[in-house]
Amino acid sequence: MNMDKSARTNQVLHPVLHHRWSPRAFDSRAIPADILERMFEAARWSPSSSNEQPWRFIVGFNGDDTHTRIFDHLTEANRLWASSAPVLIAAVTKLNRTKYPERENTAALYDLGQSLAHLTFQAAADGLFIHQMSGFNTYELEKALGVPDGYKLFTVSAVGYKGNPEQLPPKLLIRELSERVRQPLENMVFTGMFGQAAAFLQEAKAK
Repeated sequence: MNMDKSARTNQVLHPVLHHRWSPRAFDSRAIPADILERMFEAARWSPSSSNEQPWRFIVGFNGDDTHTRIFDHLTEANRLWASSAPVLIAAVTKLNRTKYPERENTAALYDLGQSLAHLTFQAAADGLFIHQMSGFNTYELEKALGVPDGYKLFTVSAVGYKGNPEQLPPKLLIRELSERVRQPLENMVFTGMFGQAAAFLQEAKAK
């Protein structure tokens, strides 16, 4: 089944951004080691507050113990589809600063998100797809993966090549085939005061 889930944008975007989306149907074939390393190299070079680089990734490959432990702690809804993903990644961030360990790194979660964005876009450039999840038992999965004190697990990502959506249960197939939607920019981008739509958005539309 051939699907085009490209974003319906108001402006021309970079192809990597234009075609990126989060499928649930994954092909089970393995991802080459060099492509995997490029993903994490992209994450390594993402910006971070005070160059703390607080992100950490625990990677499981389909069939190994790490993949099984991550999968077993997903919610039932995510277990319906994530089993076919060749790679599952648990993303963890360091909560306090390295030089001043008594101080909270208030940018830790933000920086983890940036690193995952870099990872995601590099993966997309190499023909991969990523589906990030918040649906898992955080406490139990942290224990299962040996996440130490001072670190926090925030998200799990399924990574792989796009698979056949017909492998999904009927309800998920409907979601897989549905059109992607986003709120208008006027709801997100303001000038002057919160809620006041930026004037340049109207100017761009008028051109």
